[in-house]
Amino acid sequence: MSSQSKAKKIIGPVIGLAVLVLLMLYMTGVFAGGKIPPGAVDSKVSAPAPEATATVSVEDIIEYYEAVGTVRPRTETQIEAQATGRILQYNVSPGTQVQKGQVLIQLDSDQLNAQVEEATQGLVSARAMHEQAKQGLEQAKAAFDEAAKAYQRVKTYFASEAATQQQLEQAESAYLQAQAGVRQAEDGVKAARAGVAGAQKVVDQRMIAKSYTTITAPTDGEVVKRLAEKGDLAWPGKPLLVIQTRSQLRLEAVVREGLISRVRIGTPLEIAIDSMDLIIEGTVEEIVPSADPVTRTFLIKVDLPQTQGMFPGMFGRLMIPASTRSVVAVPKSAIERTGQLEMVTVREDGIWKKVFVKTGNLLSGGKVEVLSGLEGGETIGVRRGENG
Repeated sequence: MSSQSKAKKIIGPVIGLAVLVLLMLYMTGVFAGGKIPPGAVDSKVSAPAPEATATVSVEDIIEYYEAVGTVRPRTETQIEAQATGRILQYNVSPGTQVQKGQVLIQLDSDQLNAQVEEATQGLVSARAMHEQAKQGLEQAKAAFDEAAKAYQRVKTYFASEAATQQQLEQAESAYLQAQAGVRQAEDGVKAARAGVAGAQKVVDQRMIAKSYTTITAPTDGEVVKRLAEKGDLAWPGKPLLVIQTRSQLRLEAVVREGLISRVRIGTPLEIAIDSMDLIIEGTVEEIVPSADPVTRTFLIKVDLPQTQGMFPGMFGRLMIPASTRSVVAVPKSAIERTGQLEMVTVREDGIWKKVFVKTGNLLSGGKVEVLSGLEGGETIGVRRGENG
């Protein structure tokens, strides 16, 4: 075989492989460059008519400073034990929706039950002593009444010389002793009454401590963390659960100090949730009135509307207005993607063609910015029911 024949056999496959590689690079956008000239078409072949149409618009949009932040619940409650005892039962797990007052955890209450019983017996004894003291007071008052009558009678006799000095002194002494007995009995009643109050306080304290063994939800929410397990020993202050109010979320973002003057409490601002391909409007609820001395930023808390599929921990961007500019905008449903290539279907001279575009930022109203490929005013195809 001649050298020329061998060369032809080698060159042919090499050229074919090179063409294939160049075609693949073209399809992945390697040769797209930074901008695509307006009107660049995919091919000379016309495209099929779309389901619906829209007009490419030129809109003035606001340039935003993007402050990154995190979606967080408005309230996050850590449930802690208030009594000592083994965990007998967990009625919830992460993801459980709970209502205020719902029983979450049950602790062992045997020891506290015994303490309540002991305190109750003490209260019964204190009440019995109080009754005895009251009876003693009644008896002391009756004895005093008799002594007072006898003393008055002897004084009358003594005045008419019918009683001796000794009899008068004896009657007076009995009267004074009875009077002291009443005072002593009254003090006894007061002490017994205080004993009842003290015993009742002990019972109340033991009952409250016992009630802490049944742990209930302080508010409506969702259990997001379980920090202990059945059989673990709980004690006052030990964290057991974390509950979040997922229905009430807000974005917490940091804003550099140079832009804090653009933000006011009550100001409506747009928030981009990238994972949901969503832009929503929130209201500034709180501005922490102190900058971080290291990052020179302020913490901003923005109230979010209730949105299906939004969860605490999601990434969000707070859009703070900075300036305005004009952009070409199309409905998101007009964009078709093949690899890294983006196209729209455009009507030119009554014929539908595929035109390459390069998109930019997501805009409100279900639209997207077109950086190149369109100039505005063109008629484009969109999916039916999604023409923005």
